[in-house]
Amino acid sequence: MAPLPNAELVQTSLQLYRYLLRCCKQLPEENIRQHYRHAIRQSFKVHADEDNPERIQQIIKRAIEDADWVMNKYKKQK
Repeated sequence: MAPLPNAELVQTSLQLYRYLLRCCKQLPEENIRQHYRHAIRQSFKVHADEDNPERIQQIIKRAIEDADWVMNKYKKQK
C-alpha cells in the first residue's frame, strides 16, 4: 500500500521529490515533518548526479517503499 495515491505514477526524480514532500505533510507532528523533509532534501542532493536510468528507478522504488513504512509507522502511533 502506497502512502499517497498515484505512487505508481512517479517516474522521475523531481516527481519523487514532490511526492515525498507531500507525504511529509501528512505526518502528525511538526518536528517529525521537519526531520523527514531534511532527510528527503539531503538524499535528493546526494543522488542528484545519478544518470543511470536503472539505478534511478531502484532509488524511486526504494524511496516509495520507505515512505510507505514511515507513514504506516506514524499511523499506528496515533
